[in-house]
Amino acid sequence: MKKIAIFASGSGTNAENIIRYFEGNENLNIECIYSNSPQAYVLQRAQKYGIPTRVFTRDEFYHSHEIVNSLHAYSVDMVVLAGFLWLIPASLVKAFTIVNIHPALLPAYGGKGMYGHRVHEAVVADKASESGITIHYVNENYDEGQIIFQAKCSIDPDDTPDDVAAKIHLLEYEHFPKVIEQLLFPV
Repeated sequence: MKKIAIFASGSGTNAENIIRYFEGNENLNIECIYSNSPQAYVLQRAQKYGIPTRVFTRDEFYHSHEIVNSLHAYSVDMVVLAGFLWLIPASLVKAFTIVNIHPALLPAYGGKGMYGHRVHEAVVADKASESGITIHYVNENYDEGQIIFQAKCSIDPDDTPDDVAAKIHLLEYEHFPKVIEQLLFPV
């Protein structure tokens, strides 16, 4: 059985979508959900599905081996970032396969500070004709890991950042769980 851990900082809609996608799958288990925010709604979503959670501090994440050790204790095969905003430390990058989803077509609109609605605002401000999602491996830099998968959507001239966000969410929900599955169970 394959085991994944999900890291999230916010509401957890992508995390819940992944949980639902794999619910009942005898070959994969969501072992735990980690967050850097005790107020993150993702923790309540995890509780609803009976998934263990852990909230950690910046010090634990960057200056100890506690997180790596606890993930080893769960025997996870992959760490999935689903709206997790901190830069991943080298110790974690070296210990696990980590994948992230970014709400734009990298390398455009990536890097430190480019997340969530900020990305959609930049896309609209640039009058971009398309946007999309990028699923990529995580390395020690923001949004610079090897690209695994991209999906595009068109942006209309009168689209607002909220309109772009809605289009991006549809792509995320459709593709992220499938790409995780393909990575863990290659054909």
